[in-house]
Amino acid sequence: MPLNIRPISTKADRKRFVEVEFALNAADPNWVPPLRMEALELVTPGKNPFYEHADQQLFLAERDGKAVGRISAHIDRLILTMPPEQGGGPGIGQWGMLEAESEAVAHALIRAAEDWLRGMNMTSVMAPISNSMWEKPGLLVQGHDHPPTVEMGHNNPAYQGWIEALGYGGIKDLLTYDLDIVRDFPPLVQRIVQSGERNARIRIRRVDKSKFDEEAALILSILNDAWSDNWGFVPITPSEIEHTGKKLKPIVFEDLIRVAEVDGEPVAFMMTWPDLNELTRDLNGRLFPFGWIKLLKRLRRPQVRTMRVPLMGVVKKLQATRLASQLAFMMIEYIRRDAVANFGASRGEIGWVLEDNQGMRSIAETIDSKVNKVYRIYAKPL
Repeated sequence: MPLNIRPISTKADRKRFVEVEFALNAADPNWVPPLRMEALELVTPGKNPFYEHADQQLFLAERDGKAVGRISAHIDRLILTMPPEQGGGPGIGQWGMLEAESEAVAHALIRAAEDWLRGMNMTSVMAPISNSMWEKPGLLVQGHDHPPTVEMGHNNPAYQGWIEALGYGGIKDLLTYDLDIVRDFPPLVQRIVQSGERNARIRIRRVDKSKFDEEAALILSILNDAWSDNWGFVPITPSEIEHTGKKLKPIVFEDLIRVAEVDGEPVAFMMTWPDLNELTRDLNGRLFPFGWIKLLKRLRRPQVRTMRVPLMGVVKKLQATRLASQLAFMMIEYIRRDAVANFGASRGEIGWVLEDNQGMRSIAETIDSKVNKVYRIYAKPL
């Protein structure tokens, strides 16, 4: 039967778009089903503030009425305003959320996305990015043998060859690091932490969840300063802060998020989440009729094997100083202790980390963590 690629826009088709991921990944033991409700919100204008600064077209691939693939093509106007050295600039479109049952389907979908981007006057494409750089950027090219942690992607290993066959070349690798958090850190790191504890100028504190909005604004201000020169950085909008805050509030625990202060000034933070994937995997994406009860019970004080560190940052004026490394090691150590004692965790995952972020890579390697997954972002002229 002939393959049909068609743009979609109705709610019913968006639900089919979500279900393609379930159908094509069901046999993969390391794929973790997303919550269907969240997956649908992700691709629904009005439910996801990404659409306030982005244009998007979703496509379904169908054969004999059956959905056999999907892709999104989109233009993030914030990326268009970023300088080329940070991966942005005029004329750069994106595609993402690729799922395909075969190479032929994948190529037809990617070509449809490229055609749409050309029609929107884009001159190059950067992919896969699903949707924002703050969500799930990159294609998994290493580490398919174990499940992703919360808010990280997982892809069919065949996709790498299918994408590269169309002339796409890698432009940036994003790394995650695996860390044994039961074992004490090396003596050098312990001495650095102890030295910091003797320094009266330094205070490492837990966030105060009763002041959620205030603490979120503080962390965002440090994040925007610390990450603003990074490749791929796009500012987080106020709407995205509010949306993300509501979405992630159930996995925000005070002992897992620390703020470092020097002379009373907040200058660094580290955020850690229990791996929600471990708590939702058996729900098969459904919260109803009884999945939400299970999840609420599990979230009261979750016991998980893995913690993920999605974000940490030190204000720009302290970066590349010994004090910055000391603050980072202190926050990592304090959270490590609480993650083991209070949540039963034995493993940490740090990332993603840009392949050329030497400061963060040095910290990760000093505490004996190892690269466990690599996500690759590709580019191609249109």
